[in-house]
Amino acid sequence: MAGTNKVILVGNLGRDPEMRFTGNGAAVTSFSVAVSRNFKGQDGEQREETEWFQIECWDRLAEIANEFLQKGRQVYVEGRIRLHSWDDRNTGEKRYSMRVRATDLVLLGQRGDAGPGGSAERSSDVTENTELDNMPF
Repeated sequence: MAGTNKVILVGNLGRDPEMRFTGNGAAVTSFSVAVSRNFKGQDGEQREETEWFQIECWDRLAEIANEFLQKGRQVYVEGRIRLHSWDDRNTGEKRYSMRVRATDLVLLGQRGDAGPGGSAERSSDVTENTELDNMPF
């Protein structure tokens, strides 16, 4: 039986994206997304909780993310959760972190944007469009 690993996030970029290239030339762009929720605490006071997610985009999606995203920008990210492991250089211990490997990206607007023009096309539509100069954002 096949399983499902899918995550959908809507939040704001916590930092500008950083693009790098692997040894075989594949583009990888990384950035963080803050997702906040408001709730009422046990004491009846309104509270806000923010979760941070590390996002990775690969290949053409990485190039698009690097070109159009910036700190504070609201974004919709769809992808799958991946466990990343490495050996700590100082201690030699195995370290782990959870990351989201994005498969779809929608640029929603600047932080606090509520007006029209804050939405954009899905990245899957953009990656199939060879005329990137005609993109609406």
